[in-house]
Amino acid sequence: MRMIMLGILMLAGGATMALEPLHAGEIPSQFDVDAPELAHPGQFAVGIRRLTLIQKDQADVLAFDPAKGTAPRRDRVLAVDVWYPARPQPGAAPVVYQATLPAEPPAPPVSFSVPGAAVRDAAAAGTGFPLVIVSHGYSNDPAAMTWITENLASKGYVVAAIHHDDPPITDYAKYGEPFLRRPLDIAFVADSLRKTLAAEHLIDASRLALIGYSMGGYGVLTAAGARLDGTGLLARFIPAPLLQPYVNGGAHQNDLNVKGLRAVVAISPAGGGPGAVWGTNGLSAIKTPLLLMAGDADHTVNYATGARSFFDGVTNAQRYLLTFKGAGHSIGLSPPPKEMRARLWDQDWFADPVWNKARLNAIEVHFITAFLNRYVKGDEGFAAYLNVPVSESSDGNWPSTVPPLAYDAYSPATGEITVWKGFQRKHAEGLELLQAAAVVAKP
Repeated sequence: MRMIMLGILMLAGGATMALEPLHAGEIPSQFDVDAPELAHPGQFAVGIRRLTLIQKDQADVLAFDPAKGTAPRRDRVLAVDVWYPARPQPGAAPVVYQATLPAEPPAPPVSFSVPGAAVRDAAAAGTGFPLVIVSHGYSNDPAAMTWITENLASKGYVVAAIHHDDPPITDYAKYGEPFLRRPLDIAFVADSLRKTLAAEHLIDASRLALIGYSMGGYGVLTAAGARLDGTGLLARFIPAPLLQPYVNGGAHQNDLNVKGLRAVVAISPAGGGPGAVWGTNGLSAIKTPLLLMAGDADHTVNYATGARSFFDGVTNAQRYLLTFKGAGHSIGLSPPPKEMRARLWDQDWFADPVWNKARLNAIEVHFITAFLNRYVKGDEGFAAYLNVPVSESSDGNWPSTVPPLAYDAYSPATGEITVWKGFQRKHAEGLELLQAAAVVAKP
């Protein structure tokens, strides 16, 4: 049921107490010895705090009255979890995240817990960090994405994950709400945090990136400038009086967009297929460097009409597409917590049928780190991790005549060694990385 419905959708400061690697699955943001080089946590300990943001006078999509052609206006309340480089007190206990996800109907939502490395309300370890906004998947929760939020914070980023408070994904009649609200939430939170966190000097508001998974992937692509199409899929779910102001040059079309972005990451993004939400060329409006990640066996949003097609459609931006061969849709979430392993529906939120999930997350973190360090922090030294010598990782060669310094040495990807940079020998398999530059208009 869930899969069918989803298919329709779609550094300032000193170093202190750096995160210590643990076994995969204990703390999702920390990885085992087989992780590629940039996956491992950075020099900072991590703090977390929760903010509550209120967006005034918003149309309540789910309360639209067809007879009147209007929807009541209400304040929209959004909780936002913020991870940041920190100096926790010695002996401070790390957080344990608690959340729920919809279960297979008619069962009630199932609760789960995730051990973390962050310390709640710890003192910040500096000022002027880049800001990354994270948008989760439909009916997901930021607690299921700590594999990336905590990890990036340890590397000198402030990471803000939105609780979108979606209607249950099992209720088909309510799909219009996240389709309209997702980019609006992202744009509102980005604008709000740029002001408040910059005022307290925690962030550098000029260095901003977006990361989104599934419905969040649709959201960040739209917030990055992709122009929505007023026909097709969106028109099936969003009442025309609510949709039209945001499409085809409508009065509020620009309210969906985040200005001044430096990078966008879209993981298993929704929005493609028949009646694609951006029409035939709406994606060409994106100008920001883009990293797409997807499994080519994604049966939820479809790889060919989703991420692969989006890679071709974002013609006016530098973009990358990392494909996990044989992987499905769940690549945006952490390994399954123990409470989610009793029933297949629950486990399938998190687990992949083919890939070891901790390994998959580690590879994602490796490339996201390289991408953000290059395009947000402006460190061109990380370009070598993205400019892979062969597009198919399995084609990489490490000749026996060029032995590694140690068994677990990371590939330099130089000379005769074409194993992807930062991967260990025999540990770069099943991946493809494509890249394309922005089209340069002829004079």
